[in-house]
Amino acid sequence: MSDEKRVEKLRVIYVEPGNRAQTIEIDDDLKAMQNLVGGMIEEYMPFEDDVAIICNDEGKMLGLPLNRGIREEDGQLQDIIAGDFFVCYAPIESEKFLSMPPYLEEKYKEKFDYPEQFFRTEEGIKGVQYDPGKGDISQETCR
Repeated sequence: MSDEKRVEKLRVIYVEPGNRAQTIEIDDDLKAMQNLVGGMIEEYMPFEDDVAIICNDEGKMLGLPLNRGIREEDGQLQDIIAGDFFVCYAPIESEKFLSMPPYLEEKYKEKFDYPEQFFRTEEGIKGVQYDPGKGDISQETCR
């Protein structure tokens, strides 16, 4: 029997700018989480569900590419995540992040599936989803 401690795996939704979201497994340790987001991690919980967005703590300050918008229930843009991030299960009663249960995995993979491009308009910043397989969105889509 090996003396090495077995590292548990987490099933998470991984979201990169310009790519569709994907479900992956990562090691359940701080180093793996930091490697995935490219720096110190920040836990962000803007939703009613027990899920956390884990992103780079300095993503905006470092000028990382804008990734996905976080919206209010009425669709109003609340925030934009910069850089790679992942979504995991984070129930309040747990002291650590957990794998996404299937019903939440499906919901949040769909929510973050398509990448977004962001534009400044007279009304503020707008985000528009696009299919990366079809290239950039057209100005027609932005209206």
